[in-house]
Amino acid sequence: QVQLVESGGGSVQAGGSLRLSCTYSARTTYNMGWFRQAPGKEREFVAAITRSGGSTSYSDSAKGRFTVSRDNAKNTVYLQMNSLKSEDTAVYYCAADLSVVLHRSRGTYNYWGQGTQVTVSS
Repeated sequence: QVQLVESGGGSVQAGGSLRLSCTYSARTTYNMGWFRQAPGKEREFVAAITRSGGSTSYSDSAKGRFTVSRDNAKNTVYLQMNSLKSEDTAVYYCAADLSVVLHRSRGTYNYWGQGTQVTVSS
């Protein structure tokens, strides 16, 4: 069982920045993803990173504003979010994927954190 704990959420004004962290308890590394869910909406893909950190993937809305990275020595994955917009308001979740290929679909992720709230005010 892999436990994931997100932190770093909060309230920020539009145009501001936040860095989310996800610490995972595991003896091995996994491909990791970030998803978000706004009220009344489906959970959607934001970004993902391979085990080594050598490859990343972003949603169109995140590209150019968000950066996913990881520090395997600390068992932590990060999501740096810049130029935040009100539409970025959501609960953000990190997830671990046991497969080899980097995925954007939430159905392929095996373990999930509890989420952290991000609120962007305009």
